[in-house]
Amino acid sequence: MGCILFHVLQLFPFSSPAGPLAHINTFCVGFFFPSKLRSIWKCSVDGYLQVSLLNFMSSLFKSKLFCINENFKKSFYIQSFPSDEGWPFAKYLGACGRMVAVNYVGEELWSYFNAPWEKRVDLAWQLMEIAEQLTNNDFEFALYLLDVSFDNFAVGPRDGKVIIVDAENVLVADKRLIRQNKPENWDVWYESKFDDCDKEACLSFSKEILCARVTVDHNYYAICQNLLSRHATWRGTSGGLLHDPPAEIAKDGRLEALLDECANPKKRYGRFQAAKELREYLAQLSNNVR
Repeated sequence: MGCILFHVLQLFPFSSPAGPLAHINTFCVGFFFPSKLRSIWKCSVDGYLQVSLLNFMSSLFKSKLFCINENFKKSFYIQSFPSDEGWPFAKYLGACGRMVAVNYVGEELWSYFNAPWEKRVDLAWQLMEIAEQLTNNDFEFALYLLDVSFDNFAVGPRDGKVIIVDAENVLVADKRLIRQNKPENWDVWYESKFDDCDKEACLSFSKEILCARVTVDHNYYAICQNLLSRHATWRGTSGGLLHDPPAEIAKDGRLEALLDECANPKKRYGRFQAAKELREYLAQLSNNVR
């Protein structure tokens, strides 16, 4: 497994060559920047965390490790992947007991569903850039969005920047650890399965697979299917954020083709290429309409 699991560590009185076994019990969060995470946590294939007792106790005091209720997982993400360093999360302001305060970002993405075409193109481009950043970054952590809807993103009123405001359902996979442990099929590209369900904001995924593969298209799939393409449904609407494009773009057909391939690919590994081309095409459209 290559996922970073954050739980209370119950150290048993016996030890192993790699150090004490830490059993997963309840949710626990350590607030660290991405570069510090690997020095503290090591996730093994059998679902246990193996840590050096000395390193663990040292890190406990240096990193202010503490445990909180699972409902407040987003505290971990917004502090470990801070907006000040370019991550697309709301800025952490502080906490008191079980309450977490973040800055007000702006109105939810849903309020822009019928915005002018130029604005929607820019927002769509930003969403695809977020999908890319969370999938491929210099820290080699993949942050997979497991709950994607128009209510989980907001748009800054001044800078127009798209921000993730609901970070409770994010899975963090350590690509470096996956390469090191080499679980079965770790280097085989994984294609997420299109989910044509009768409910809003459906997503199909396997946490076990997301934690065991280096190359995964989940974030592209989630953004395209639930927000951008004709398959996106929310609050009784359909057509996605890029509904009703201008006549010349609709006639050209390229945008619709890329969105369809990104949401429900017909070619093997087609979503990877479609997502790349879609990002480039949206950037081009966004520049043209400015």
